[in-house]
Amino acid sequence: MIVSTDLAIALIAADPQRDAAVLRAWLADPHSAFWGMGDVDTAGVVAYLDSILAHPAQDAWLGLVDGIPTFYAETYDPSRVLLTGIHDAIPGDLGMHVLISPPIGEPRHGLTDAVFGAVMAWCFEGLGAQRVVVEPDARNDRIRTKNVRAGFTELREVAVDDGGHTKTAMLSVCTRAAFAASELAETHDPVRGGRA
Repeated sequence: MIVSTDLAIALIAADPQRDAAVLRAWLADPHSAFWGMGDVDTAGVVAYLDSILAHPAQDAWLGLVDGIPTFYAETYDPSRVLLTGIHDAIPGDLGMHVLISPPIGEPRHGLTDAVFGAVMAWCFEGLGAQRVVVEPDARNDRIRTKNVRAGFTELREVAVDDGGHTKTAMLSVCTRAAFAASELAETHDPVRGGRA
């Protein structure tokens, strides 16, 4: 569990049947436009999750905050998925995507920072990454700013085939040391996570 503000954050393995409906609602929200899946129905989300979980170089995670589904994360081997031939992967590189649920009701100050920090800590501590790699849409200023605050270095714009369409992405990397020195790395216990 990460201790950040007053939130208990955990990651569990995503389950297509259990999680598709909630994930579909998050993807349909305008806040999730850069995922490009706003028109996908629940069956399509099940198929999407099934394809990730069937791939030996990818994983999907449901994130809980105080026991409530609040975010979704994907991790992948960038030498085998999405960035093959684009990124010069080194041993210990781990690709990552994160989607935080749209705001509902009263905003929780610090939630997105805490979630993002927890996902980064999970990549390093839970999954053993030496460096995290991301490729957000180059137009997505909000996530790019969050990435930099988490210790990422923006390398260059690259063309990435993302689900059948090509996006211009900002290839960025973050080492363990850069994350540890970043604004989003707070003193914490290990993030709870698992396959259950």
